[in-house]
Amino acid sequence: MKTQINSSEGQKNYMRKARLHRLFIFWSRILVFAGFLALWQTASSLKWIDSFYFSSPFAIAKLFVHDIRDMSLLSHIGVTLWESGLSFLLIIVFSVAAATFFWFYPSIGKMFEPFLIVLNSLPKSALAPLIIVWLGTGPRTVILCGMSVGIFGCILNLYQAFEQTDAERLKLIETLGGNKLQKFTKIVFPQNIPTFISLAKVNIGLALVGVIIGEFLAGRQGLGYLIIYGSQVFKLDMVILSIVILCVIAMLLYGILNLLNRKVIARWQ
Repeated sequence: MKTQINSSEGQKNYMRKARLHRLFIFWSRILVFAGFLALWQTASSLKWIDSFYFSSPFAIAKLFVHDIRDMSLLSHIGVTLWESGLSFLLIIVFSVAAATFFWFYPSIGKMFEPFLIVLNSLPKSALAPLIIVWLGTGPRTVILCGMSVGIFGCILNLYQAFEQTDAERLKLIETLGGNKLQKFTKIVFPQNIPTFISLAKVNIGLALVGVIIGEFLAGRQGLGYLIIYGSQVFKLDMVILSIVILCVIAMLLYGILNLLNRKVIARWQ
């Protein structure tokens, strides 16, 4: 009985320490961020740095409130979110379709694998001028730029994950008379759900990066366009505000996929 009580007390102490550690990490991050903002504002106010080049938290917040009121910033945020979301969905759909096709026809998969490796290694910004020549400027070009950053790596990684599925389980399905479609639906795809979610978490960021590159070169709206426009007319408040909003968007998208990751894995386990 004493052993059981001591074990229970030890578990409670461990849980308490783990909870205190998480709280410490959380509030430490908040304090570091607040300290950075305070130092930045102080340095700008006391002329330690040139506010024309480095702006300040107060100036950025003022610009944010002004642009939100006249709805101009919201429209640019909406365009970037829509283009990033569509690019991400197209990456996922085409990657799953291509990886599935290559798994069903492994000879074709092996034939295309070196080409996917080369295309994945290619700097995607090199493709952007060619895409502009093909499609001109506008949302189609931006979305295709967003897709080009992540699609080749996603296809390659997902196909390799399918190929590395537990061979013993596949042999069991075959022994019981199952066909290749049943192997895929019962073993291959369910077993690779965690890999699929991990790739999605990576590719949501890559899609956002690709969209920003596209907006740099071919956009007339969006946060990438604001960054280029602001740098050209020396409105660096606008540039920094756009970068901050991109950071917030990336964090929110990653958080949503992280939540989805926990729910999906819990369901499939």
